[in-house]
Amino acid sequence: MEDLKGTSVNITDLIKIQEGAVISREILKKKTGTVTLFAFDAGQGLSEHTAPFDAIVYCLEGEAEITISGNPLLIKSKEMVIMPADKPHSLKALKPFKMLLIMIRDMPA
Repeated sequence: MEDLKGTSVNITDLIKIQEGAVISREILKKKTGTVTLFAFDAGQGLSEHTAPFDAIVYCLEGEAEITISGNPLLIKSKEMVIMPADKPHSLKALKPFKMLLIMIRDMPA
């Protein structure tokens, strides 16, 4: 993480797709949220779960199906989906897929 500060990088080069795997790399972690890169081989995914905070999925490469509360959405390169807090969601890569996950935490007032 520290080696990325103050530099210009091609974000897709920071993570590689590995056969039959899901890979993640945390880019930034703060009390107020996280930024994480993910790489999925085709057919890989994340099982249904919930998160207590809103999250943005930004597709860097490939194609995936994101299901939110039973509603499937197709996401392709340069598209994003905002996943609402406390709603069940899952993801399945239809093609090799890279994404940036941005989670913003609510802070007490």
